[in-house]
Amino acid sequence: MESTELEERIAAFASLADPTRRRLYLFAVGRPDGVGRDEAAAGAGISRALAAFHLDRLIADGLLVAEYRRLTGRTGPGAGRPAKIYRRSPRELSFSVPQRNYELLARLLAQALTSAGETPPDSLLKAAHDLGVSLGSEARGLAGPRAGRDRLLEAAATVLDERGFGARTEEDACLLLGNCPFSPLSGQYIDLVCRANLALMNGVMSGLRVKGVEAVLDYNPERCCVVFQRVPRGAAAAGTQ
Repeated sequence: MESTELEERIAAFASLADPTRRRLYLFAVGRPDGVGRDEAAAGAGISRALAAFHLDRLIADGLLVAEYRRLTGRTGPGAGRPAKIYRRSPRELSFSVPQRNYELLARLLAQALTSAGETPPDSLLKAAHDLGVSLGSEARGLAGPRAGRDRLLEAAATVLDERGFGARTEEDACLLLGNCPFSPLSGQYIDLVCRANLALMNGVMSGLRVKGVEAVLDYNPERCCVVFQRVPRGAAAAGTQ
């Protein structure tokens, strides 16, 4: 008897019931470029052999995919064998009982918004910005009084990660959004969704009131379309901490 799509979804979620496997999964999907077995094992605090077992099980359950590449960046003779790299699967997973289809509603709304013109309406961008301000204010409260820029960005990463953006702080990128929670709509309605998302993240920065960081569009199908970058000293937007 062939399994139904619903049964396959249940099995995929059941795979994450194992705490070690779940920890590895979250570690892997938090790295847009993927992870090798050694890095995953170190990140989860387990042996390489155990990490390999669980990572391959996550592939079998459709939650991760694998590719092979040399981690050193070297090519040619003597460069060594390519390593097995684990990355987030493009498969979309959702499960509810009884069944709900919020994506269908979102598509209807997106179609209605784009039918009036090619650019997102001002009302949508304002609503996105206002929501972002509230999220930024929430993060600022989480950071505590007199928090510096790094602490503010860490708090913003926490708040945005809870909303499905796969956010984390990095030294060079300052704040990285590893996931687009609006996929697959963002692929079909890229201008509408991504500009609304940019307005949302600009609002986050306004509510956070952090200096020297700005949100910009940088389209990439492997992650969120918005990236945060440092503003050169002297060119930073006005703000107070």
